[in-house]
Amino acid sequence: MTPAVNQNSTLPSLSGGLYAFFFDVDGTLAAIQSQPESVSIPASVRQLLQQISNLSHGAVALVSGRPIAQLDALVAPLEAPAAGVHGAERRDAAGRVHRHSLPGDVAQTLQTELQQTLDQWPNTLLEVKGMAFALHYRNAPQYENAIMQLAEDAVARFPELALQPGKCVVELKPQGIDKGAAVREFMQEAPFAGRIPVFVGDDLTDEKGFLAVNAMQGISVKVGEGASHARYRLDSVEAVWHWLEQLLLQLEHDNVGKEFRL
Repeated sequence: MTPAVNQNSTLPSLSGGLYAFFFDVDGTLAAIQSQPESVSIPASVRQLLQQISNLSHGAVALVSGRPIAQLDALVAPLEAPAAGVHGAERRDAAGRVHRHSLPGDVAQTLQTELQQTLDQWPNTLLEVKGMAFALHYRNAPQYENAIMQLAEDAVARFPELALQPGKCVVELKPQGIDKGAAVREFMQEAPFAGRIPVFVGDDLTDEKGFLAVNAMQGISVKVGEGASHARYRLDSVEAVWHWLEQLLLQLEHDNVGKEFRL
């Protein structure tokens, strides 16, 4: 990977175009917390997302490692199209839910074995997502190598699995699932089809999304530091919030202009 092209938080103007917006959540719309259940999105930001969705005719989707049920709770009252668990479950704009799952025996065996191991490592956490598992070590960084080895051993044993590293977390998910694939699926459907994709994310898990959007000549935005395939950069979650405010003003201006021309 190479550093993002833009290092000074200057994104191109989106005025006058038809765009589809895809947002990661943790580290992008919400500040990362030590416990996943402690994460929240301010009411003002949720309102911005609702207004941007309205002006974009619903072409706003969340693309996250979290399950869709958690995403709905975080952005309520907005109920947007969403790809949860990195795309292992996806709800399209019509409300249809598409799921990829692990065989039941694999999922049960994994959960039991992973939990037994992590119970021996204080302050680590196993997050069970139904069709995937997240092994958190934010509060126990000394176990990073051990957790990575545990995850690699699981993938070696079960070919149905793929390993996805993230910030202080390693995830085990169904093979062939990633955020880039989720974005491509959305872009084949209304109301996203025919628009220019914009993807905003912060983590290693978002890189496939950046690559997919770059291939579609869209706008990829990395939040925070670190090498990335993204073409633009915002410095922080707060910078994302400020950009959303500016984006809403642009969309409102474009909408007024269209009404005037009519």
